[in-house]
Amino acid sequence: MIKNQLSLYVFVSVLFVVGVIFGGLMVNALTLEQQQELARDVDQYVRFMNEGIGTEEAASFRERFFFHGKWLVLLWVLGITVVGIPGVLALNFLKGALVGFAVGTLINQYAWRGVLLSFASIVPQNIIAVPAMIITSAAAISFSLHVVKNRLLRQKGDLAPQLGSFTSTAVLMLFIFAGAALVEAYVSPALIGWVSPFLSPDNATI
Repeated sequence: MIKNQLSLYVFVSVLFVVGVIFGGLMVNALTLEQQQELARDVDQYVRFMNEGIGTEEAASFRERFFFHGKWLVLLWVLGITVVGIPGVLALNFLKGALVGFAVGTLINQYAWRGVLLSFASIVPQNIIAVPAMIITSAAAISFSLHVVKNRLLRQKGDLAPQLGSFTSTAVLMLFIFAGAALVEAYVSPALIGWVSPFLSPDNATI
């Protein structure tokens, strides 16, 4: 499956990277007041994480798993509707923009220390979640193209095997997303607590 869909993986991955770049550039487009407000929010979040406030792991896992699950269900629905291909692409671009904006905000505030905080707070779960999203997106686009080619244009072929393969892929990725939620709930807070002492207000660039 991976070999047959390689071009789709590359295309979706490039779209995600473009979204990351766009999200990073959006930070510089903010006004100074907006950047200062973001800086205060980030400082407060880091302080809370360092003090162990709001880090109830089980509740955090449920919340993050539900969040990832909604993305997955939306991708699956867009895939089976056929006309949802633009939506699948838009979601990947949006995911990239969100990641890029988050990383850009941290770097804009903490300079090189923002890179360290990004590796602690953003990178761990996204190393797992982003590939799962790309795989699901490629499977959704592949299924939609199969429907267009074999049902709308030729009016032949059985969709059940393709739908079963697409759904099985989505279910498998749900377990991968669960792993990302576990990392985000249990690993990232510990990493943030470890790096937060290096992030004093004096180090902020805003």
